[in-house]
Amino acid sequence: MTEETMSLDPARFEIGLDSFGENALDGDRVMTDAETVRLLVEEAQLAESVGLDVFSVGEHYRDGHNDSAAPVILAAAAQATSTIGLGTSVTVLSTQDPVRLYQEFATVDALSNGRTQLVLGRASAIESFPLFGYDIAEYEELFEEKLDLFMRLQREDAVTWSGRHRSALTETRLHPRMPEGGIPTWIGIGGSPDSVVRAARYGLPLMMAIIGGRPERFAGHAELYLRALQQFGHAELPIGQHSIGMVADTDDEARELYWGYWAPVFHQASLERGFPAPTPERYRQEVETGSLFVGSPETIARKIAFVARANHVSRFDLKYDLMHMPRAVRERSIRLLGDEVAPRVRELLAADGDARGQSGLPPARITADGKAVHA
Repeated sequence: MTEETMSLDPARFEIGLDSFGENALDGDRVMTDAETVRLLVEEAQLAESVGLDVFSVGEHYRDGHNDSAAPVILAAAAQATSTIGLGTSVTVLSTQDPVRLYQEFATVDALSNGRTQLVLGRASAIESFPLFGYDIAEYEELFEEKLDLFMRLQREDAVTWSGRHRSALTETRLHPRMPEGGIPTWIGIGGSPDSVVRAARYGLPLMMAIIGGRPERFAGHAELYLRALQQFGHAELPIGQHSIGMVADTDDEARELYWGYWAPVFHQASLERGFPAPTPERYRQEVETGSLFVGSPETIARKIAFVARANHVSRFDLKYDLMHMPRAVRERSIRLLGDEVAPRVRELLAADGDARGQSGLPPARITADGKAVHA
């Protein structure tokens, strides 16, 4: 959001969209990769028009996903929009060059007039490791070293650095320049306590990817993060949540529609990762009490407000696309999220009055100048 827009309501709970660039249907036809990429830019425009706060793109390297060059998509979205924040739902830092990443996102930030941010992660899918010549056995070391360099590039004017996985730098000053201190950079986690502590050690906001089970079980991760921030001498920073789902006019419509797209995707994931195949009963549990945000605007708003309180979050991002979901269904979900869900969530949270979470303070959030403050 721009400074003017965000300053209107400093207590604004942020709601955004995440896309993995999955091929959509147009009628009965699967849209081409190129058409789907262009659709993402249209959906960023739509998200802005209905008042959503952030539009983010992931990074994957598999059939049916078209988000492998997120900075390019975000640069196009930057020119097609004027107020919405633009970011990544995860950037696989372990297989990126931090120097090039800085240059790409400094450029997107310039094109968007300061609306860019990042979520950095170690990768839940590993296709990028063989693709770019990295050893998966060095998964942890790669991320730690590259995070150190990337944050130094953001926070220092000229960087002298050496490591194992790229050439050394001597008094290097990159261009175009990011704003002083860099752009908002979150650490994405899927459940590892070590990743939670790492985010606190670097003084970076935390984005929790919760895609299965009861979302409130992550309250312990939020508590760990807030304690670790204190121990490392940092002020409280924002906590966000990424989950998947869809909004439709009624609960029955949403549940019936979404099952048809969710079941095949998670059946394939179960084969790849060795967890139980999806069943109608498991699906029902995930919708009713788990991490699937599938339902009518009122149902989704109440569920988001619940996790906002339970997990001390100030931002919720809905991953709204699934393989071969019709573009009209995606559009309806985006419109309902912005027009009906977002204002209802803020109404529900405002009704809590001075509700305080785990830290004894209202959740922190990032403002237009990239700084973190309490709402």
